[in-house]
Amino acid sequence: MLSTFAIGLQETRLLALGNFNPLLGLALRIGDLAVFVGSGLLAFALRFGHSEMGTDYVHAVTRGVLFAVIVFNGSSLYRSWRGRTIAAELFKLGTLWPLMFCLMAVYALATRDGQDTSRLWWAAWFGLSVGGALLLRAAVNAGVRWTSGQRKDARVAVVVGANPEAQRLVDAIRRDDSCGIEVRGWFATHSDRSELTGAPMLGRLDNLGAYVESRGVELVWLALPIGDQAKISYALSQLRHSTADIKLVPDLFGLHLLNHSVEEIAGLPVITLQQTPLHGAARVVKKAEDLVLSALIVVLISPLMLAIAVAVKLSSPGPVFYRQERVSWNNKKFHMLKFRSMPVDAEQKTGAVWAQAGETRSTQVGAFLRKTSLDELPQFLNVLMGDMSIVGPRPERPVFVDQFKNEIPAYMKKHMVKAGITGWAQVNGWRGSTDLAKRIECDIAYIENWSLTFDLKIIVLTLFKGFINKNAY
Repeated sequence: MLSTFAIGLQETRLLALGNFNPLLGLALRIGDLAVFVGSGLLAFALRFGHSEMGTDYVHAVTRGVLFAVIVFNGSSLYRSWRGRTIAAELFKLGTLWPLMFCLMAVYALATRDGQDTSRLWWAAWFGLSVGGALLLRAAVNAGVRWTSGQRKDARVAVVVGANPEAQRLVDAIRRDDSCGIEVRGWFATHSDRSELTGAPMLGRLDNLGAYVESRGVELVWLALPIGDQAKISYALSQLRHSTADIKLVPDLFGLHLLNHSVEEIAGLPVITLQQTPLHGAARVVKKAEDLVLSALIVVLISPLMLAIAVAVKLSSPGPVFYRQERVSWNNKKFHMLKFRSMPVDAEQKTGAVWAQAGETRSTQVGAFLRKTSLDELPQFLNVLMGDMSIVGPRPERPVFVDQFKNEIPAYMKKHMVKAGITGWAQVNGWRGSTDLAKRIECDIAYIENWSLTFDLKIIVLTLFKGFINKNAY
């Protein structure tokens, strides 16, 4: 039963993504690298009129491949892309390619390796590689659709029961005419919480076996409650004479799952109900993103930070930085840095209090810093020290964590990744004294959908709407 459940979870996950063939993902990975290298060679030939690259150029292309592997694999570029709009694809490519070339340029400047290479060659390499990546995707997409149009052997499938996962599965198949599956309909049970739309009801569970055997059904999805062993056993007994593939689409209603998946350990299927997205290569990519971008940002804003430090020092007696204990990844505590915006004795009488509108404890300089979020700039030092990320759920003080975890059911899930300077909740306006439940919903959505591209999108949005906010005080 566990094996059936594991396969069913995996089947559901694949179909919900549009039945994305892993071979297509591999082909795109190889194709992107080939386009990337080929574009560099073509740009060199166009720039200099020959193909005999010097050592500096060979090193630049080789480094580029390394950066490409890191950046591409740390993004959602190779998740199912069929069905996405051209605009969405352009956004992904238009975000990842500049990031990759910026990393290469920062490395070249830091090591002084390749500083004599032609800037015109770099520009041509960039343009040709982006254009080549788009043409590659257009060609693959056209090929997949043509192949699907030639195929006349769609597999016949039926669904037993109705739950939201099964509905998503049916909807995904209807949207993707290249998946090669025809859903004939569904069979009702007493456990159904709804009806499936987009497919006709074929009868009750008692009629399943006869229908499957007489109509040449090749796939049967059991959309049944995970704990209803009797119903699952009865459905399997109905199919005991059938040679159809049988998959379980478990009803996970009421379970708060994060990044659930299926893996195999020692030959046994293991179902992951919850895990951080930052494991394996993703963790390395996130760390590289934080170190590279925060180091670059600290260099750029150091004059501004120096000016703010002087203003804070002159505004009231006390240190420039305010160190406050906060909670981050895996409930680890750390001291978050901020420019001090209040007198040193601001909380001696009140203790830890939640900042509210009409805040009067700040100094004049501090009020300005808090309103513009400039008091948060020292947290880039926290990122360099490894305590925080640039993007992630905002950290809270331990006293409030102990309070909120008993008030908001999923509150502690935010600690499955490192705390961030900015986050999905903040760019959507959920900061300060706003709805905490909505903020946690955004934090969980970030964890479920993390990718390098998503991080960069949040960083860009922060530049336009994350600094000055009516809820910042």
